Amino acid sequence: MVIPVHDVNPVRHTPYVTYALIAVNVLVFLATPGVADSVAGGSDLSRLCHLQAFLDHYAAVPQELVHHRMPGLVPTGEVGVGPQGTGCVVAAPDYDKSPALSVLTAMFLHGSWLHLLGNMLFLLIFGNNIEDRLGHVRFTLFYVICGYAASYGFAYLNSDSGDPLIGASGAIAGVLGAYLVLYPKARVWVLVPLLVFLPLRLPAWMVLGFWFALQAVYSSGEGVADAGTVAYAAHVVGFLAGMLLAWPLRAGTPPPPEPRRLLWGRQARHT
Repeated sequence: MVIPVHDVNPVRHTPYVTYALIAVNVLVFLATPGVADSVAGGSDLSRLCHLQAFLDHYAAVPQELVHHRMPGLVPTGEVGVGPQGTGCVVAAPDYDKSPALSVLTAMFLHGSWLHLLGNMLFLLIFGNNIEDRLGHVRFTLFYVICGYAASYGFAYLNSDSGDPLIGASGAIAGVLGAYLVLYPKARVWVLVPLLVFLPLRLPAWMVLGFWFALQAVYSSGEGVADAGTVAYAAHVVGFLAGMLLAWPLRAGTPPPPEPRRLLWGRQARHT
């Protein structure tokens, strides 16, 4: 997998929405109970129970989205001792949960620092140009629509799953799909892991096309050991939704500037 670090595609306006999304995602991650408890030095089981209770409340769950079937028992966040030993206490939920609204809240939840930072890196690099093309309000709507499309698409493909679905990956996949449609020839600096991280400048169609191909393969369960823990199908659906939404704007989008070449000798002295 290549790691993008920068694109050669300047923007005309400050991407305030992109920056705000990154800030909110980071703040929500820091406020997630499991993370707060780990910083405070709580026990691993205690953190796990608090995190499970938090996710059951605010994450999107496929069977809830499709069937509106709420679980009878959910973790309370407390640790207790039962016939099988120490574990998380479960009880009837003491809150009302809107499955549709949980899709929105789930878009700001992440399971680890790696999950968060990876998503925010892609959003920072590619989101600014899509916001610049759409404008602040339309970009916000676009981001939310792609996130909803990704979550509901995954839910209908896994309608009996009770595992919580979290992360901004589906919405950001929509951003990547739009970028591929609007700026396929933009150059993107990437790091390619070949013994060492080799920096290369590649066209966006190659970087994003390769990313999408990997997600499509992984969504089938091939080529990756943790296919059951990552919602690759949501990435695929979000990417396709972003492409479809951006396609009408393709003809009116100016191409990115040609990247400057490195000049040597007399050429360098005349510039």
